[in-house]
Amino acid sequence: MSLPSMILLAITVVLACATLLPLWRNPAWWVRAAEFPRLQVAVLLFATLLLTLLLVSPSPLFWAMLAAQVACLVYHITWIVPYSPLFSLEVKDARAPDAGRQLRILTANVLASNRDASRLLALVKKHQPDILVTLESDAWWEEQLASIEDEHPHTIKCALDNLYGMHVFSRLPLSGCSTEFLVEDDVPSMHAMVTLRSGERVRAHFLHPAPPSPTENAESTERDAELIVVGRSVAEYAGPVVVTGDLNDVAWSATTRLFRKLSGLLDPRIGRGMFNTFHAGHWFLRWPLDHVFHSVHFTLRHVERMPSIGSDHFPLLTELALEPARAHRQAGLEANEEERAWGYEITKNKDVTVNDLPALPEPAT
Repeated sequence: MSLPSMILLAITVVLACATLLPLWRNPAWWVRAAEFPRLQVAVLLFATLLLTLLLVSPSPLFWAMLAAQVACLVYHITWIVPYSPLFSLEVKDARAPDAGRQLRILTANVLASNRDASRLLALVKKHQPDILVTLESDAWWEEQLASIEDEHPHTIKCALDNLYGMHVFSRLPLSGCSTEFLVEDDVPSMHAMVTLRSGERVRAHFLHPAPPSPTENAESTERDAELIVVGRSVAEYAGPVVVTGDLNDVAWSATTRLFRKLSGLLDPRIGRGMFNTFHAGHWFLRWPLDHVFHSVHFTLRHVERMPSIGSDHFPLLTELALEPARAHRQAGLEANEEERAWGYEITKNKDVTVNDLPALPEPAT
């Protein structure tokens, strides 16, 4: 066997393992991390395939390598294509909606060590979000953002110096505000009812669960339990819902897809793009960690990744339009019985239930 063949065989084996590993439901961080770089693995597979065609002579090994590369590449493409304009839209484009039924959200992981608030403040001034959600915001960030409270007087604050501080600043009235520590004692989530200018109310959940990583949690169980319990909770709610934040998970992971199946919430990126928000400092290692999911009551006016604010995340700007009359034209993913049982086990293992979430008012009928 030639040296190029040996090298390409080794690369093929590694990429095949990276492809198959996420199929294992083991919550270990190194297993779950394999779900993130699907685009990167697909690019490497494509390059490896071309090199195999150019450098390896036809033989049984050549055809075996080629078959493995093509199969893995096709598999990754099936995950990637929905987050491209090649796929049909999951969330309809908004018509010319009533301004009173619009909701513009700016979600920003500011990076706790980042001490340049001017760029985020400039984005707020330029885009005038109805709601600004900040993650990793500590007491210093709370002080810097105090200047926007004249226009965003409705707030929920939880300044922490452990990378899990969180703040919500809203132009729109908030009610039933609650900061909860659903799974971990030092990782908050925020919950509220948002009253639109039309007077209609939207249930909102702001999340930032800890990631599975060698420096955080050795397993994904804490993150998964928080996502799933919120998903199960909103599934029981008949009115408009928005869930946003840095979920420390990619849109196509098994857990996030399970969250969407159990909650019934839609992903406005499907058919539009990935809108990769992390890592802002490395163009070749980017994936979507910051999300806005919503119920079928909303259509989409605009979604855009914002310029860098000095963080390792780009902010995400999403503008929704409340058009419940078009809800029947939109549908998300549906869970089967096995998936419902899986979701129950995830939350049971961390001893968290939907009763741990605050009791928010039911929608008006």
